Amino acid sequence: MELDRLYHFALLAQFAFAAITFFSLLFITAPYGRFGRLGWGPSVKALYGWIIMETPAVAMIFLWFITSNYNLVSIVMIVIWQSHYLRRSYHYPFTMKGRNKPFPIMLVVFAIIFNCMNGFVNGYHVFHMRSFDVEWLRSWQFIGGVFLFYTGYTINVQSDNILSKLKRGGDGSYVIPFGGMFRYVSSPHYLGEIIEWIGWALLTWSWAGLAFAVYTIANLAPRALSHHKWYRDNFPDYPSQRKALVPFVW
Repeated sequence: MELDRLYHFALLAQFAFAAITFFSLLFITAPYGRFGRLGWGPSVKALYGWIIMETPAVAMIFLWFITSNYNLVSIVMIVIWQSHYLRRSYHYPFTMKGRNKPFPIMLVVFAIIFNCMNGFVNGYHVFHMRSFDVEWLRSWQFIGGVFLFYTGYTINVQSDNILSKLKRGGDGSYVIPFGGMFRYVSSPHYLGEIIEWIGWALLTWSWAGLAFAVYTIANLAPRALSHHKWYRDNFPDYPSQRKALVPFVW
């Protein structure tokens, strides 16, 4: 089938993009948030940018779901996926501190392309290529994956809430976040998201899920390092025991 060939091509492309993204971000910090800077072309408000670029992740996988012979397992899986992306697309943008900052349209376009590809790869595999029966809900992969996903989700939401309520200095400058997993790492919101998609890879037991988890790590780990370095460079009293991304390790 043509779709099968397209799926395998997109899957390989996603692993390739992960490698390219990882090594690129080790040398070039993505220009948004505190690292926003001129020279990256036209921009939109971050609020609009996030909504526009994340919506394909909601829509693409839903299209594959409604065109499938869905059952209880696939319904549970679409609920898990959308529990992250509905929040990320339509709640998070309104709560983030930098929602009025400029966000490069170039990054919005790249994110749309990735989310369309990722939605296709995961949606096609989970809802069309595989046939999960109800026994899958009792498998160690599914139970363990759901546990990891919602552990990561909880860390992600808690960390986003701490950042959204963080009061800036009198001059509007950044301050050090405390509480939750910020006790241990500089970017617990990134750690939470990585754990989520490792959980998704496990609960779907798929190459598609693995590709997404690998890309998430490749995208967020370098940014976590940049955040950690930025905090250390700008705050002499930054907690020395905090790691960049993995508690007690790194």
